[in-house]
Amino acid sequence: MHNLIAHILIFVFLFSLFSSNTIKSQKEEIEEITLSFQAGSSRDLAQHFHSNLEMNINGNQADYSKNQAEQVLRDFFKKFPPIDFQIIHRGESADNLKYFIGLYNSDNISFRVLIKGRNSQETMKIYSMDFTKE
Repeated sequence: MHNLIAHILIFVFLFSLFSSNTIKSQKEEIEEITLSFQAGSSRDLAQHFHSNLEMNINGNQADYSKNQAEQVLRDFFKKFPPIDFQIIHRGESADNLKYFIGLYNSDNISFRVLIKGRNSQETMKIYSMDFTKE
């Protein structure tokens, strides 16, 4: 009887530990993405990319590998250095697709950024980004 109670307590502890880490990691991912935009760090942002990424920057749309997308964003951040980035809306579909709408501010220009991602092995991977000049 004592062993059964001990096993149940260990199971409950491990379950709560893993489920809280998953929730925490999703929140941390959003914070990391936001901080990457605020810092203008294409390298840090690319850690959240799917292996292939569709990008649309003000009407110039193309499909890129993860490395190519990182280079395109590096050029974007050089051309439009960040002043601020904030997530203004977020949502999730029934099939676990996630989206975020952010506002990216540079010197005299702002972009609305639509980020689409899906869960891949308990982490979100960005598969689409759309930058539209405000």
